Amino acid sequence: MRDPNTKHSRGFGFVTYANVEEVDAARNARPHQVGGRVEEPKRTVSRDDSQRPGAHLTVKKIFIGSSKEDTEENHLQDYFEQCGKIEVIEIMTDQGSGKKRGFAFVTFDNQDSMDKTVIQKYHTVNGHSCEVRKALSEQELASASPSRRGRSGSGNFGGGRGGVSVGMTTLVVEETSVVVVALVAAVWW
Repeated sequence: MRDPNTKHSRGFGFVTYANVEEVDAARNARPHQVGGRVEEPKRTVSRDDSQRPGAHLTVKKIFIGSSKEDTEENHLQDYFEQCGKIEVIEIMTDQGSGKKRGFAFVTFDNQDSMDKTVIQKYHTVNGHSCEVRKALSEQELASASPSRRGRSGSGNFGGGRGGVSVGMTTLVVEETSVVVVALVAAVWW
């Protein structure tokens, strides 16, 4: 990408994949070399989502909201293991009554599984619609304040002089049911 006024590189570019399998293959073929440097690609987010706190943080845990009383750990396990290997499932309960509080957490063994899961905001688990988001600790939310997000708040692509950063994003285009995925390389000179 080039700045339209100066024609200088803006420090990033896009690679669009035809399908999700190609993205998975690219992710599984890590590490990647960009500009002679070994880089760890990570998914980026849409412009709309990039304004949300923690959008650019790398985590393995998801928050599942609006889960119902009859949703058990095995329901979450059966549904979310389709996205990747699960390390921990936590269904939150009231300490006094033991009654379920209506939300849970699932921790995957890697960030890719979490990224694939949160692309879709609503999931149907045990016959009930649940909202799924990245789960962020208070420390992660504090570190994601807009003043610390890097240049113009558009993402944490920086790498300093001569650094290279790589990101990956998945956008679902609902009108055509096509999944478009872009590998983004940011090179700062």
